[in-house]
Amino acid sequence: MNTITKYKVFWAWQDEQEELWLGKMAAEGFHLQALVFPCVYRFEMGAPRNDTYRMDFLVDRKDYAGYLQLFKDAGWEHLGEMGGWQYFRTSRAGNSIPEIYTDRDSKAQKYQRLISILIVFLPIFMTITTRPIDPTSQFAALYFTGKLLGTFLMLLYVVAMIKIFQRIQELKKR
Repeated sequence: MNTITKYKVFWAWQDEQEELWLGKMAAEGFHLQALVFPCVYRFEMGAPRNDTYRMDFLVDRKDYAGYLQLFKDAGWEHLGEMGGWQYFRTSRAGNSIPEIYTDRDSKAQKYQRLISILIVFLPIFMTITTRPIDPTSQFAALYFTGKLLGTFLMLLYVVAMIKIFQRIQELKKR
């Protein structure tokens, strides 16, 4: 079995672009085999296929087996999970593009689940960035570096939340 590893960055609000990229890779004969780490994809090389990839964000794992069975019954193959994102694949027949969500409200709920997780971590980053640094401490440089990193992550989270809120509003307006 021939495999290749690709590195590509997608942000949480770019799930549709990621799905399209995975479909393009399948059309070139690279079929997603595993999600190794965030932004790291392992592909199996084979014949080009007309596959559709879709992602769902799952928070509540109470009935995970039932959740996966629902997708399997609908013809979707579960490929793996990364950071709460579930990756699914199905073969496309003709020109119809399979979807896991049949309406915009359900799709908006996916992003609302994601927002609920992001909001949980925001106070942690706020605590890190607002904690005073003792300049006389031997670890002052380390604390300052942690503060800078925390500020960067907090800003990234805020941008992500804004982009995801925009995506929700866009879906509700259509």
